This record gives sequence, C-alpha cells and structure tokens, in this order.
Amino acid sequence: MRYANEAILGRMAARLAAKPEVLDQRRESVELLFGSIRQWMGQRDFLMRRLENVRGEFSLTALACNIRRALTLVGGTGLIQAIRV
Repeated sequence: MRYANEAILGRMAARLAAKPEVLDQRRESVELLFGSIRQWMGQRDFLMRRLENVRGEFSLTALACNIRRALTLVGGTGLIQAIRV
C-alpha cells in the first residue's frame, strides 16, 4: 500500500538527509514562537474543539503575536503609518 503523496515525502526526506542542519534551524525558530505564545499569552491548550475551530483559534493567536512583534520592531506610530500607506 502506498500513500498518495509518498513521492513528495521521499523527495523531502532526501533533501533533509542532504542538509540536516535545516531542520535544526527551523526547530529553533518555530519553537521560540510557540514558547513565546505559551509564556506571554498563557495559552497552554486550545479552548476550542474540532480542527476547523482550533485553526481559527491559532490564527487569532498568531495574529496577536505578529502585531505584538511589529509593535516591538517599529513602535506604535511606525505601525500606524505603515497601515495608512
């Protein structure tokens, strides 16, 4: 039995075997984001059930995280100016 996307998974495994450091770099950047969300928002578990609802909940959490990061990088006035443009 073969999966429908097994060829894609094989190519991905070959790329990963050629450059294993890419996975470490991705882990570091993603884990930092999830750790930050868990720490400053106190979001350890999802409140919603069903995949569709959880996706919506996480999208809102990611949006809040991105706005907070933008405020840190460019400040409130810089963010407002960027929105107006």
